[in-house]
Amino acid sequence: MIIGLIRHGETEWNAAGRIQGQTDISLSEAGVRQAYALAARLKSEGRSWDAVISSDLKRARETARILADELGLPLLPPDPRIRERSFGLAEGTTEEERLARWGPDWRSLDIGQESDEEVRRRCLAFIEEWRAARPGIRLLVVSHGSVLAVLLRALCKDLEDRRIGNMSLSILESDGAGWRVILHNCSKHLDRLEKRS
Repeated sequence: MIIGLIRHGETEWNAAGRIQGQTDISLSEAGVRQAYALAARLKSEGRSWDAVISSDLKRARETARILADELGLPLLPPDPRIRERSFGLAEGTTEEERLARWGPDWRSLDIGQESDEEVRRRCLAFIEEWRAARPGIRLLVVSHGSVLAVLLRALCKDLEDRRIGNMSLSILESDGAGWRVILHNCSKHLDRLEKRS
């Protein structure tokens, strides 16, 4: 099994530094352009993929639809197990607002956010179900930054823990016993967009 883990394109809340969590926000115009840029990259690289699946949140579904259409791949029904973590009361807030309301240790407070363990459990269940049912599949998975960070740490213990950028691509291959990293958190396809602006 090979999985291409993709963070959705940018939203207006991403650009404003607001935590989205499970708040259902659409892609911005910039996010749509980013999705087309990744589709162009994937086409040019010639790696073969079988299908695209996403979380059930709009920003991931919209990104997945663009990729599936551009690459001529089946778009599978969305799976809520790979939706973004719930951030509870922090959803919709900026870092400045969080610091003012809860202080610098806000992440360690109980403000209704989903734990790493809860996120890990549901994401690994998603991956293991696909690996058991279709061990040879090459699947593009469109999800969210916090979820992908937790999933990557769970699958690849030695992987550098870096912020997962909008529209970044990581590719992992299962060897049966574990996962081998082919690509990690790469967004070189966005360089072209930045040069134009």
